[in-house]
Amino acid sequence: MNSRDASIDSSIPESPVPESPVPESLKRSPYLKFTLLSLLLWLGAGLVMLPLAIVLVISFVPTHSVGVGGQTGWTVTNYQRAWNQGNFLLAFFNSTLVAIGVTTLQIITSALAGYALARLRFWGKQTVLLIILVTLVVPFQILVIPIFLVLKASHLINTYGALIFPTAASGFGIFLLKQYFETIPIELEEAAALDGANRLQILGLIMLPLARPALVTLFLFTFIGEWNDLFKPLVFTTRPELRTVQLALAEFQEQFTSSWSLLMAAIVIATVPVIGLFLLGQRQFIRGIASTGLKT
Repeated sequence: MNSRDASIDSSIPESPVPESPVPESLKRSPYLKFTLLSLLLWLGAGLVMLPLAIVLVISFVPTHSVGVGGQTGWTVTNYQRAWNQGNFLLAFFNSTLVAIGVTTLQIITSALAGYALARLRFWGKQTVLLIILVTLVVPFQILVIPIFLVLKASHLINTYGALIFPTAASGFGIFLLKQYFETIPIELEEAAALDGANRLQILGLIMLPLARPALVTLFLFTFIGEWNDLFKPLVFTTRPELRTVQLALAEFQEQFTSSWSLLMAAIVIATVPVIGLFLLGQRQFIRGIASTGLKT
């Protein structure tokens, strides 16, 4: 081919290649996937909420509604009877006091230990961290005998101290705050150190305010765990004045085994505080869980 033929060929415009039509089903596939995923999530949420809904409905059913000529309709007298007969006022006070005490101590110990593991350099740091992680897989029930002996020697049996001090520190809380502290830029601490701040001032004035999502997460985990705990009050206390909500609920269940409406009302009474607390802090809780998984 000579140069003339090449120039002629180059002057001929190329015909556009027709694009293959995209099937309409492929265009709609993202919306279809989103719809199916939403349906699955709603189905899962419905299965989880179904037992709670049944408990709530039964709690409003009159106690003597079964049988011919029984009472019909809805009533709140079940809650009044359950509250008074179960003495939940004292139980709420004890559970709140114990949960707040344990949560406060865990936040303090977890913040100090977590910051030390995240920022300080010392010999045996990895060994200490490994020991803390090992405590996460050791059940509390295995340690109950030595803890009981220590509490007895300290004259703390049948006191609030027996319900607070055994869980004053948590390996989970230490690891959680350590992970979150490592996501905070170290330049902020260096700038504070140049201004003359010491380690405790940096921790209290800079690190803890920035770690609010992790602190809320630890608060929710600890408070809900202590509120739902039955083992410590059952083992370390015998005085009726120290009954917690779960212990009062267990005793209430023994007294009213055949009265389902009263039992369900008592369960709702014991559950509503922790559900409301979780709903108040769920945004910070999700943020704290997401942030602490960014760096290992």
